[in-house]
Amino acid sequence: MSLRIAFVLNPLTLRRTGGEHAPFLARELLGKGHAVRVFGDVAGDIPQSGLKEEPGESMAPLERHGLRGFEPDVIIAYDGHSPAAWFAARAARELRVPLVLVEAGFPPHGKPVERFFRSIGRALWGGLVRRTVSRVVALDQAAARQAKERGFRADLVLVQPSGVDGGVFRPGLASDVLTRNGVRGRVLLHMGRVEPGRGIEVLIHAFARTLGRLDDWSLVFCGNGSFRPGARAVAERLGIGAHVHWTAINLDAELPGLLASSTALLVPVLDDDVASLKIRRAMACGVPVLASDVARLSGLVEEDVTGLVVEAGDLEAWQVAISRLAADPSRRLRWGESALRHAEGHLVWPKVASRFEELLEELVAATVGAGPRAADREAGTPGDSPDAGAQELVFDPAARGAGALNGSVLASRSESA
Repeated sequence: MSLRIAFVLNPLTLRRTGGEHAPFLARELLGKGHAVRVFGDVAGDIPQSGLKEEPGESMAPLERHGLRGFEPDVIIAYDGHSPAAWFAARAARELRVPLVLVEAGFPPHGKPVERFFRSIGRALWGGLVRRTVSRVVALDQAAARQAKERGFRADLVLVQPSGVDGGVFRPGLASDVLTRNGVRGRVLLHMGRVEPGRGIEVLIHAFARTLGRLDDWSLVFCGNGSFRPGARAVAERLGIGAHVHWTAINLDAELPGLLASSTALLVPVLDDDVASLKIRRAMACGVPVLASDVARLSGLVEEDVTGLVVEAGDLEAWQVAISRLAADPSRRLRWGESALRHAEGHLVWPKVASRFEELLEELVAATVGAGPRAADREAGTPGDSPDAGAQELVFDPAARGAGALNGSVLASRSESA
């Protein structure tokens, strides 16, 4: 089934809330033969179907005429409290097509202005989005929990992790980053901001108690932050400064090789203020992962299969986990091989996009032959947009749960309901 798929994005928060999900998903859907148009990508970074517009119009601003003219079969929007989600919900109602909302979730410690705009969105148009949405795709368990807390029905929320570029991140890559920084032996890698409250001091103490004085092990930090001088001071005070290294790299050119050259990735975060992309990338390189047991990372690391899940902030638990990792090379090899198999089977973008495609086709199939819009299409004429008080077509979640998506099970209700 070839679909016409519209992406509706908030240009102000695309990189924070959508990350690389929208660009890679659009690319994969295009490769599968679907027609893709993007609204709200003012930078023009997201691939879409061949356009005949004049130069500059491919930026696809948020405007209803262009979306209506495209006549999508399904609309994908990001961040349910953004103005883009409000625009997408209105368009989905007028065009009588499914709306799929992608939720990446937000960190618990957001800036005041971000919390303010989320509250505005929830108050002004959150209800419209919740009443219109056909399915919420949460990118992790924390995002799923937040979606339910924001009022989205639990039976509409589905967890589908984001993906990783398996062509860039893969096993066997070499890197001169470690040699350039004087790093020898096996490497425990930490990636990300070096800030207070991220479990870094616990990690340094656990390393000092286990491998910190062994010449063939190093703890490498890849990232900057306000706590970097403090973390360095902790390592020096514990007498392991020679085995704790701080690297600055070109992320695009050098990160894949650095990951593939590491013995394990360590993610000692204390809460959900963390991105899971680093874990997906490490697994695609065949590198085992030791990660805290926070909701954002739940399900990515399987205990004693692709690495270890460690109690967040617990020094003794991290000490045991590092010792267990170091004690058995065959176990590390088994973890790395399992991580790679999991990434190739579930996390690379072609696999992620195929699952998303199945969801879209399932939702669109439920509308086949139902409603005036389908009849208008068959006749080759544009459908009339419904008035504000007209009856709309919505999916019946109970019927969906009973496996009736292969038919045209719909229920009608007023927009004012």
